[in-house]
Amino acid sequence: MRAATFHGPGDIRIEDRPRPELEAPTDAIVRVTHTAVCGSDLWFYRGESDREVGSPVGHEPMGVVEDVGDDVRSVEPGDRVLAPFRISCGYCEFCRKGLHTSCVNGDGWGGENGGGQGEYVRSTHADGTLVRVPDRHADDEDTLRALLPLTDVMGTGHHAAVSAGVEAGSTCVVVGDGAVGLCAVLAARRLGAERIVAVGHHEDRLAVAEEFGATETVAARGDDAIERVRELTYGGANHVVECVGASSSMNAAVAMARPGGTVGYVGVPHGVDDLDLYGMFGDNVALRGGVAPVRAYAEDLMADVLGGTLDPSPIFTHTVDLDGVPEGYRLMDDREAIKVLVKP
Repeated sequence: MRAATFHGPGDIRIEDRPRPELEAPTDAIVRVTHTAVCGSDLWFYRGESDREVGSPVGHEPMGVVEDVGDDVRSVEPGDRVLAPFRISCGYCEFCRKGLHTSCVNGDGWGGENGGGQGEYVRSTHADGTLVRVPDRHADDEDTLRALLPLTDVMGTGHHAAVSAGVEAGSTCVVVGDGAVGLCAVLAARRLGAERIVAVGHHEDRLAVAEEFGATETVAARGDDAIERVRELTYGGANHVVECVGASSSMNAAVAMARPGGTVGYVGVPHGVDDLDLYGMFGDNVALRGGVAPVRAYAEDLMADVLGGTLDPSPIFTHTVDLDGVPEGYRLMDDREAIKVLVKP
């Protein structure tokens, strides 16, 4: 099969690799029909995180089941499925309490299981990982585009809003205008926030935030952004969502929180070595979040997508085939695309 592989900063190649096969009775083989390039993929693409040269990349697969092991009960060949970015067993202590990303039997996509940006993947623990799409929606392309973000960014944005305690009638500030930040706006609206202030510095992305339900937008950085948000929220918001992961964005989120407020963070931390803990301490600001257990949210979010009340598909501003994956990385790295959809 063919798959995207990493060969160094800025160097993504499409190569022939062994097609994954069943290795355990709990495995399933999925033919990938839709996947995506993620903002977190850019960390290794830019050389800002380590990755093994030659390893397959990608972690947001959706496709059709080709084969299953003898113990798999939840899916069968021919089923359309989406796969969260983290493999989980579904039965360990952490899976049972909805923290699938801490699964003691967990795994990621890559290595010998195929990688998410390729033609096939092998899902270990298929019953605990794969989410079956109802047959009546399995071939509706518009629906599939709206479901694909549930593999990562929609679930991650939702985790941020939940972690921040967003509830009906509340005011929420979303820091970050990437795909996760935009999905967090959707999530805050879904949870009933009355005011949603989206903070970023790309006017086109903030326009999408408004389409998704942001009531106000702030196109500024640093102290200017903090000052404007505090003006809009009369001293800060009770619920702040951080979707970037940089030191500057984390400290800005803390500064935008009202005393006694909560920051829900899901941005992958990079260079966060000067977090303002004293400021958090002084104002009793809570920090909650982390890597999102998107499997825990998948069925609820899918029900809303299928019911027509949730559609994150506008985050996909470009579509490429498998050969176009390297260009997809470039488009996202250069901020020419919000998120790139891949159809192998």
